[in-house]
Amino acid sequence: MDKLNKIPEFIGKYMALIILIVAFCSLFFPNYFLFIKTSYINYLLMVIMFGMGLTLKSKDFVLIFSHPKEIIAGSIAQYTIMPAIAIGLSSLFHLDSALTAGVVLVGTCPGGTASNVITYLSKGDIALSVCMTSVNTLLAPILTPLITYMILKTTVETNISAMFIGIINVILIPIILGIIINKFFGNFTKKIIKVLPSISVISICIIVASVVSHNAEKIFSAGIIILIIVILHNISGYLFGFLTGKILRLNVEKTKAFSIEIGMQNSGLATSLANTAFPLIPEAAVPGAIFSVWHNISGAILAQIYKHWQNKE
Repeated sequence: MDKLNKIPEFIGKYMALIILIVAFCSLFFPNYFLFIKTSYINYLLMVIMFGMGLTLKSKDFVLIFSHPKEIIAGSIAQYTIMPAIAIGLSSLFHLDSALTAGVVLVGTCPGGTASNVITYLSKGDIALSVCMTSVNTLLAPILTPLITYMILKTTVETNISAMFIGIINVILIPIILGIIINKFFGNFTKKIIKVLPSISVISICIIVASVVSHNAEKIFSAGIIILIIVILHNISGYLFGFLTGKILRLNVEKTKAFSIEIGMQNSGLATSLANTAFPLIPEAAVPGAIFSVWHNISGAILAQIYKHWQNKE
């Protein structure tokens, strides 16, 4: 039994290394991982969200919406900081128009469900993270095309109904079910709560393997410059999100949520928009594909750092 109890501890301790190994193997040996279809990703995210719900109570969300300043500030930060960094890096590295379009699309998208997962693993404010993701995603059909047009002087179309249904199916329903079970079967959730982070890490590994293996060719063809830009974009988002939390004098858990939410974009949406808006320039989808791989790796590393930060408070 002691050995079984050490498994979650091992997975949590070496989470970043495990994800890096999975990413490396699926990048250089993609054929072994192609059986993990990208259609599985939403189901894996639903499992993770359900696990998060088991750790939450309804009062966590009531408290946030009764004091919505954090959500408003998060939306403003999300749709100003990341687009500004995107166009700044594109100009600094003199990217061509196709790759610039891809980087900008990543910057103008809202945070994705991965930010909720990493906030959870970081022991941050999960309820705030989920609320920010949901609100920013609902704003995306208006703000993503508007900001993209202001920067690129070209239009992109977003599917409002698909995004709304996605929020409900992938985020809200699993979390609500988890909260209900936690309320009525609290003793059960206390017994399994230690293994939930491990389930999340395993799910992230499967997601990374799927995304990397199906996009390996694009990643290799992108070149080192676009990889550097994606890394700088992501890390800058973490940093400015952290500074925003500090400026607003948020507590440790909320500051973590801000940092992660702003730094981790819905890169899947960016890739999809690039494919539909710029069908003749497939290079525009490359930044989103690379970001979707990198932010899971960087998020795992950041979760390790932030988890210890909380323990010291």
